[in-house]
Amino acid sequence: MGIITCIEALRVQAQKRVPRMFYDYADSGSWTESTYRANNSDFAKIKFRQRVAVNLENRSLASTMVGQAVSMPVALSPTGLTGMQHADGEILAAQAAEKFGVPFTLSTMSICSIEDVAANTTKPFWFQLYVMKDREFINRLIDRAKAAKCGALVLTLDLQVLGQRHKDLRNGLSAPPKLTIANIINMATKPRWVAGMLGTQRRGFGNIVGHATSVSDMSSLSAWTQQQFDLSLSWADVEWIKQRWGGKLIIKGIMDPEDARLAVNSGADALIVSNHGGRQLDGAQSSIEALPAIVDAVGSQIEVHMDGGIRSGQDVLKAVALGAKGVYIGRPFLYGLGAMGGPGVTKCLDIIRNELDLTMAFCGLRDLQQVDKKILLPGTF
Repeated sequence: MGIITCIEALRVQAQKRVPRMFYDYADSGSWTESTYRANNSDFAKIKFRQRVAVNLENRSLASTMVGQAVSMPVALSPTGLTGMQHADGEILAAQAAEKFGVPFTLSTMSICSIEDVAANTTKPFWFQLYVMKDREFINRLIDRAKAAKCGALVLTLDLQVLGQRHKDLRNGLSAPPKLTIANIINMATKPRWVAGMLGTQRRGFGNIVGHATSVSDMSSLSAWTQQQFDLSLSWADVEWIKQRWGGKLIIKGIMDPEDARLAVNSGADALIVSNHGGRQLDGAQSSIEALPAIVDAVGSQIEVHMDGGIRSGQDVLKAVALGAKGVYIGRPFLYGLGAMGGPGVTKCLDIIRNELDLTMAFCGLRDLQQVDKKILLPGTF
């Protein structure tokens, strides 16, 4: 495989090893994918100020996210179908994150269940919740997250309707995959992936099948999900969920200062500036472009996090300099997982930590807590 030096190398390897429909599911955006691309390319416009002849001994990237100590302010994003990038993918990613000292966020639409991940980790992970019409199912999910001692609930608000992702339609995305001739031919070229899947029983949506009303098998899942995303979602629902949960609450999917103020009013502990990885509203701002206005509006009242487009430790540093108290990575860790399993997730985190540490040093700082806009070149952000 050669020496892995950057996230792009993990992406290339994952593309070779993961069946096309699941690789495309992770590595795609909605419609023209303009926002998906801008999430990453807009980081390149931001330039650093290099400083010299300063003491760079004893550097620290340590921080906190919603009161939880982290080795660096990077969390693993909730990503659906993670267990289809690699067998038992959510478990492997959670174990890697725990060992590294960063949060792992389990998606409602995961393959491994809350209980699967809890049984295979020793520290609290975070759980991401979608608001669905079946309130009893939501109640049960929250109770299951409490029983697993999840450290925070990440409430995603930007999926009332589903953005159209052309690749998923062309590939006939499903989990487990439909055994069409095209899929069988493609999977036949991915022997490592097939061997892994044959070695696990976790191939369906573990948080849903057998738990949601009227969903006892995979054939009824697609119909259920199409019916379940709540078009009438309101901030009153957010307040109900906060009271029902009772723990740390993070609101995901904020792209406008007005919504950021409403998130503050809801009593949330943090918000995530996020456009769902460019997978929902194509033509929306990139997350990094939206971040400064939201920090200016509410940064003194709530912890502001961001996701979307992070592909390096340099991107992390730019986001922190613009006011983010934490960032989330989705595709980078999925590339690592698809390429190498659990060690690939660790490799992804190692790459980001090394780039973050060295870039901070080049900017003349030893402690991430000292990072602000002063490290960025005026006129580039």
